[in-house]
Amino acid sequence: MIVRPLALTLSGWGFCHPRLPHSLATRYASPPPMSKKNDTNKILAPRIENRKARHEYHIVDRIEVGIVLQGSEVKSIRHAEVSLGEGFARIEPNTMEMWLYNVNIAPYRQAMGNNGHEPTRPRKLLAHRREIDKLFAQITTKGTTLVPLAMYFVRGKVKLEIGVGQGKQAHDKRQDIKARTADRDMRRAMTRKFL
Repeated sequence: MIVRPLALTLSGWGFCHPRLPHSLATRYASPPPMSKKNDTNKILAPRIENRKARHEYHIVDRIEVGIVLQGSEVKSIRHAEVSLGEGFARIEPNTMEMWLYNVNIAPYRQAMGNNGHEPTRPRKLLAHRREIDKLFAQITTKGTTLVPLAMYFVRGKVKLEIGVGQGKQAHDKRQDIKARTADRDMRRAMTRKFL
């Protein structure tokens, strides 16, 4: 039995039996092996963290929400030109909508002028009504606020991780720093011991 190679088809390289018609051979042909896509996604999809929020607040609860953006804002986020440090979220009590304030998304260079965006404009956050109601009940206590923790891409859409934060006092911050340095020193000592 002789197997002849066919030309490249839409489904890949096909090999057919001499008696099979061309259409059947391409239908049952296996596609060429695909390369891994994970390498390109990590390059194009940065994760922007708000380390200042973890230092200044005890994070009680977290939630992932969507965000309404313009095209130039998405391009700037892909280049990781975002500052979450001064940002906060607020739920408007009369409309029960969640808004993000003071997050600086740098202007995209190629979209200057009329096509650009204002860097610190308020941005609407997208969440289910029951999630918004739950967050609203949590932030009614004194000293509690909604802080942005991270911004990242999920299947091409920008997502924002919001945390319910309770403000830390100065002695809490010092204790956290002491515990972190003690843990780091212990790990260093353990690695030196085994080397």
